[in-house]
Amino acid sequence: MTAPVFLVESLAGVRAGGTLTLDGPEGRHAVSVRRLRTGEEVVLTDGHGTGAHGTVAAVEGKDRLTVAVTELRTEDPPRPTITVVQALPKGDRGELAVETMTETGVDAIVPWPAARCVTQWKGERAAKALGKWRATAREAGKQSRRLTFPEVADPLTTKQVAALLADADFAAVLHEEGSTPLATAELPAEGRIVLVVGPEGGVSPEELTTFAEAGAKPYRLGTTVLRTSTAGTAATALLLGRTGRWS
Repeated sequence: MTAPVFLVESLAGVRAGGTLTLDGPEGRHAVSVRRLRTGEEVVLTDGHGTGAHGTVAAVEGKDRLTVAVTELRTEDPPRPTITVVQALPKGDRGELAVETMTETGVDAIVPWPAARCVTQWKGERAAKALGKWRATAREAGKQSRRLTFPEVADPLTTKQVAALLADADFAAVLHEEGSTPLATAELPAEGRIVLVVGPEGGVSPEELTTFAEAGAKPYRLGTTVLRTSTAGTAATALLLGRTGRWS
């Protein structure tokens, strides 16, 4: 089994042969929940592509351990990157979408309050919901042993999403009535891929027109209709395979 991953604020100045202290909530989880002991392997990451691999050198109390660093590894930037614009699902299905997309390998997630979303983020609720999405991405990043965690952006309006699509190297709207399968779309070898996942009620005709003017055509995944909380994960997996990132 691969070594567990824990998040640290920074790995600046850390070198192989040195030591690193893990404390706070992450240290508490490592010591009191995971019950790590001296000699066990761990990975400490900054979530931005660097990981310090090592072994537990000492455990202190219930929330602190020292790691003897044996190796520093840095991931190459993904090529191409995959961003999913995710319409706000109902209930906790938003966190489910973020969790599974993160585990699969998405690079960025953009919350989108589409016109037909039942859920709308406003005021304090918006800050709380966004915080949950970001916390979910961090936890899923650790669970899936990633060194680069996906960015969860601030929510974007439809107009802002259109600008994001216009700047992409490949832009698509997942739509059950799309005539072209995403599996046959011509994809770039580098740059940024941006996908739009609509709400349970679907992307409105006005939104489809706005996105089409920005260069994003509708594509379908397959013969079945996926829920908004699973479509982004399925599309990400398809693109990771097609672009060679899963090779």
